[in-house]
Amino acid sequence: MHGPDLLIDAFGRIRERVHATVGGLTPSQLAYRVDPDANSIAWLVWHLTRIQDDHVADVAGIDQVWTAGGWADRFGLPFPHGATGYGHGSAEVAAVVVDDPALLIGYHDATHEITEGFLRELDDETLDRIVDENWDPPVTMGVRLVSVLGDNSQHIGQAAFVRGILTRLGVS
Repeated sequence: MHGPDLLIDAFGRIRERVHATVGGLTPSQLAYRVDPDANSIAWLVWHLTRIQDDHVADVAGIDQVWTAGGWADRFGLPFPHGATGYGHGSAEVAAVVVDDPALLIGYHDATHEITEGFLRELDDETLDRIVDENWDPPVTMGVRLVSVLGDNSQHIGQAAFVRGILTRLGVS
């Protein structure tokens, strides 16, 4: 199996988990926080998708789905369009209000489609291309994409954990 095929499979697994974690939730469940400073499911899924969108668009040299696809306007969040959630505090987490899980799933699916299309065009040699010289060693495209997968895996796991808690507590 080639590197791009592994990445396609891994990003597909993130997509499956997003659907399983977010699907069927109410607005209050999407906003549920286990304590006042914890991240909500809505914020976690929005953030992991923003990171994927931002980083893939950067290495692919394309516009982000968030802005080019009109998702920033559909979400209507009180952040600059370039915000990804990195460095957000409790107030910003609380500001990510989503009334319909289909909005989160739709944005993630649109980002996944662009990601998968980009990955299908790659070969193993392209994954070795340096995309960021600000690190020692410099970051290759493959390393950047694996980093995105690591971030996505952490956050979808956190969101699934929160869903489990709210389900056990009977939060509706």
